Amino acid sequence: MITNFFIPELNNHDVQELWFQQDGATCHTARATIDLFKDTFGDRLISRFGPVNWPRRSCDLTPLDYFLWGYVKSLVYADKPQTLDHLEDNIRRVIADIRPQILEKVIENWTSRLDYIRASRGSLMPEIIFKM
Repeated sequence: MITNFFIPELNNHDVQELWFQQDGATCHTARATIDLFKDTFGDRLISRFGPVNWPRRSCDLTPLDYFLWGYVKSLVYADKPQTLDHLEDNIRRVIADIRPQILEKVIENWTSRLDYIRASRGSLMPEIIFKM
């Protein structure tokens, strides 16, 4: 997928200032994968073993992972899209309909996570109860 779709698609866009971030899950950080991303993004790669190291299984830290993907997915698939056009329309609609108040709550939640991490000096976060 990376070599047959992702990289060719990037070649159609100006990515000189684009940063790429992925979680540090072991399946995403094979040496060949990291080398390919380093060749593509240089020092603008945020990943385990990348120029900007990112902890494995760190989805609790990123609003895209702990909020956006699940929220969007639940709404996009609510009416069970049967065609790619329908799916794309749903994605565009759901993203466009996200209200500033929701994003404000997400940022508040994210900053409280960061405060917790600072206070616990980066230890695990099992006692956090995530609320929206």
